[in-house]
Amino acid sequence: MYTTFFRFALIAATLVLLTQNCQQEPFPQGKNLYAKNCENCHMADGSGLGANIPPLAQADFLKNEQDKIACIIRYGITDTLIVNGTTYETPMAGIEKLSEFQIANIINYINHAWGNDYGFVTVEPLRIQLENCK
Repeated sequence: MYTTFFRFALIAATLVLLTQNCQQEPFPQGKNLYAKNCENCHMADGSGLGANIPPLAQADFLKNEQDKIACIIRYGITDTLIVNGTTYETPMAGIEKLSEFQIANIINYINHAWGNDYGFVTVEPLRIQLENCK
């Protein structure tokens, strides 16, 4: 009887741990890379920096221009952007040291953080985008 009880307790504890792990934030590598490379300007909550740096949280540009995001991360951008009706003119430096995998992780994180639901990217199509940036 005790053996059955301990087996049941072990199974229950395992299920609790699995459930807790499933509730963790998705894309932890992307979150770490974002914190290291992007958060200083775009903020931890993706809100941007006033009229200087555009938000990523609920950003129409991010949602509608997915094919440009990898190039912007790697090579930066000097163009004027309109995000959620606000014009941004501050240039963004690129981060050329990031690998394709790291860029994909960052994009997948920002595409699903802060209430965003902008889809997933994989490395192969991202690699093609990066080859066609310049």
